Amino acid sequence: MLKISTQLEEVLNRALTKVFPKEDRSPETSSILTRDNLVPASKPEFGDFQINCALSLAKEIKQPPRHIAQQIADQLQKDNDFLQICNAPNIAGPGFINLSINSQTLISEIYIRLKDKRLGVPLKKFSAAQEKVEQNNRVIIDFSSPNIAKEMHVGHLRSTIIGDSLARVLEFCGYEVLRINHVGDWGTQFGMLITHLKEVVPEALHKKDVVEISDLVNFYRQAKKRFDEDEDFQKKSRSEVVNLQAGEEGSLTAWQLLCNQSRKEFQKIYDRLDIKLNERGESFYNKFLVDIVDDLKNKNLLINDQGAKCIFLDGLLGKDGKPQPIIIQKSDGGFNYATTDLAAIKYRLTKSPDGDGAFRLIYVTDAGQASHFFGVFQIAKLAKWIPRNCQVEHVPFGLVQGEDGKKLKTRSGETIRLVDLLDEAIQRAKKDLKDRLKTESRFENESFIDKVSTTVGISAIKYADLSQNRVSNYQFSFDKMLSLQGNTAPYLLYALVRIAGISRKGGNLNVSSKNIQFNEPQEWALIRKLLQLDCVIEEVEKELLPNRLCGYLFELSQTFNRFYDQIPILKASEPSRTSRLALCAITADTLKLGMSLLGIPTLDRM
Repeated sequence: MLKISTQLEEVLNRALTKVFPKEDRSPETSSILTRDNLVPASKPEFGDFQINCALSLAKEIKQPPRHIAQQIADQLQKDNDFLQICNAPNIAGPGFINLSINSQTLISEIYIRLKDKRLGVPLKKFSAAQEKVEQNNRVIIDFSSPNIAKEMHVGHLRSTIIGDSLARVLEFCGYEVLRINHVGDWGTQFGMLITHLKEVVPEALHKKDVVEISDLVNFYRQAKKRFDEDEDFQKKSRSEVVNLQAGEEGSLTAWQLLCNQSRKEFQKIYDRLDIKLNERGESFYNKFLVDIVDDLKNKNLLINDQGAKCIFLDGLLGKDGKPQPIIIQKSDGGFNYATTDLAAIKYRLTKSPDGDGAFRLIYVTDAGQASHFFGVFQIAKLAKWIPRNCQVEHVPFGLVQGEDGKKLKTRSGETIRLVDLLDEAIQRAKKDLKDRLKTESRFENESFIDKVSTTVGISAIKYADLSQNRVSNYQFSFDKMLSLQGNTAPYLLYALVRIAGISRKGGNLNVSSKNIQFNEPQEWALIRKLLQLDCVIEEVEKELLPNRLCGYLFELSQTFNRFYDQIPILKASEPSRTSRLALCAITADTLKLGMSLLGIPTLDRM
């Protein structure tokens, strides 16, 4: 509908200029007439679009709103472009103008989608002038970001799959996306880990694969306990931090071992979730930190506070109501997370080859880091590291909660490991499938059962998260997310399976006929829903809310299921049979595309 709405906006602007000449407008009238006065209809029975400006204009020009609406409607009907797209306008209520796209235009759009692999979604085009500013339309999405020597837990789930989905959408729109995994692979914690490793498993420095991730997790706990309780261990750990920062060979070897072992386990999770990332940990920016401090000092932004170099920002207060400092360099000379994040922003926005040359930075982290990123972004602006026309955005998300509304944890109170969550989803999906097969007296081999249960389990977890407004907390429920009813991945997958079943029964979904006709309301409802895809993708691109795409795919599945249940497809006579098969084909393509943008695999049978 994007192309149609653009054409209608141009027609509407011409009509408004005729009815309300610019030279006769007051500032208030001009303000009303330059708004987005063409909006999608609030309900299907109102048509496809609405024009609502008559009500606002009535107060300004002292005319009845229906009289104003009639003038606009009359002018629209004098425009040939309008007549080619729409049926006659309908004035409703106090002065709303309802517009319905005519059948010829809708059928033309269906023909386009039968041939267009992008299903009507335009590919972004960048002029030479834009490319000069936007550095080849490059976007960086910073997401997932686990910490070395720790296992990925349920808290990493949202960042990982939200970031991946946004990356997929922006890539599809035509942006060059760098998917950055800002891994926690540097800092004081490595001093205690390296010290503990050298003392407990010294052979690990000379033999490969001596330490596994489960050992590293225990090592971290043991090292932390020693660090908290043993002063001598603390001193050794701090020395190891110095050694690491100085590039001492033994310390670097231990550090690299810890990082490599963690990466192997992280990658197993990413492979299962079909996540692609480029690791660039905190250590990458270590060489830039001194320059960051010097640059901020030269711009008179730093304040010495009890030996630490800090920045105080307006509006950033602590819990006690006092100004909250952002520490750039600690009193002992060490650096903070804020310093590393500032170095990352500067590098990512600096033109290549000295940096990434991105024009849009997106950080996908939990909402608890909102204050941190607010401060970091403000400092970057004050330091003038964010070029004109560049965007730096924090994409926050809420907590994953249990069904009791509390933070999701194991019965013993520990954070749930992500690998355990995925395993349980797959096992539950397998049990549901086997129960259904038994009820249906249907035999399937183990390979089929494994494939379907894995796909359904992973899809259910991803979709349950992405279908929520990311800003809110959401309650995790295996029963709800695995249900074949409601806004779930299995419900969407089942719609696709139905269409695949039509194909197996002899329905040719490779429709090329130009003799397509539609007469039933179920057909027109499905057509209109199919044509909304481009608008939804544009909305996700701008607002970075994957749940908008989930909501659309759910509504499309509902609309298709009504179409499937209420009118014949394979038993229909021609040209209805071919026409309805065409709608089935476009529905399948739309669902597959939408789900691929969410990072969700699909099935032909389940």
